[in-house]
Amino acid sequence: MKRLAALALLALAACANPPPKVAEAPAAQPPLAREVQRIEPRPSFTHVDYLLFDKSERLMIGYAGGQPVKAWRDLQFGDQPVGHKRFEGDERTPEGRYVIEGRNPGSAYHLSLKVSYPAPADRAYAAQYGRSPGGDIFLHGQPNALPFGRMPGDWTDGCIAFSNAEIEELWRIVPDGTVIEIRP
Repeated sequence: MKRLAALALLALAACANPPPKVAEAPAAQPPLAREVQRIEPRPSFTHVDYLLFDKSERLMIGYAGGQPVKAWRDLQFGDQPVGHKRFEGDERTPEGRYVIEGRNPGSAYHLSLKVSYPAPADRAYAAQYGRSPGGDIFLHGQPNALPFGRMPGDWTDGCIAFSNAEIEELWRIVPDGTVIEIRP
């Protein structure tokens, strides 16, 4: 009987899936499309404290207090969207954990939020090949010179591009220091 009770408790514990802590990734890495289903309308949130990207799904989910609150779709990446950024000029978007470390209202693109790439591991990897890891990776809007609309396809040098309306929203709700995770 004790064994049956212990198995029942173990089964219940296995079903419990606590929400991610603030500024931490969810423990499991399910496809983000399933995570989007967990989003309940929360018009009251004023900021997000964690951003989770999935490059293959072209999706970003914003979290507030450990709960998913909003999803952004159809993200645009570097001209070479598959794989982690390794070197300056490879036109790849980084993968891994970074933070938003600043903002540029005078960007050549409609607003921009600076990503903390390269991390020490990125610098070390590039250094072993005698190359630069690159830098200046941002979340940003469309080119200021674009009269209207959206650039087609992947077109950045490694940044993540949004519509101008989306980057304006992100500008308001993503404070400096926000942790971001970019998955393949």
